[in-house]
Amino acid sequence: QVHLVESGGGLVQPGGSLRLSCIASGFTFSRYGLNWYRQAPGKERKLVATITNSPGITNYEDSVKGRFTISRDNAKNTVYLQMNSLKPEDTAVYYCNMKFWVGDSLNDAWGQGTQVTVSS
Repeated sequence: QVHLVESGGGLVQPGGSLRLSCIASGFTFSRYGLNWYRQAPGKERKLVATITNSPGITNYEDSVKGRFTISRDNAKNTVYLQMNSLKPEDTAVYYCNMKFWVGDSLNDAWGQGTQVTVSS
């Protein structure tokens, strides 16, 4: 069974940094792409960053390009999101996500989320 556990959220001042981690289990980690989403209060969950399986190609939502970096450590079954130059509008619950096929059905696995609050 796929299991994703996020950590690393917290309260940070504008301009600060945080690194989120997501530890995965229940599947062959290195074979799958991983994603980070976020959901701000009253808004829809939105894709922030993606990383493929080998060779680990990354992609970012426009508002975080140049500030956020997604990476993975296959030996530790962990995906990271390094967030720099944080802004109040980055405040949200951040979720780790993996998409996988069961037959012809595409499914989502989600972590429980970690709260990031950017405020002075």
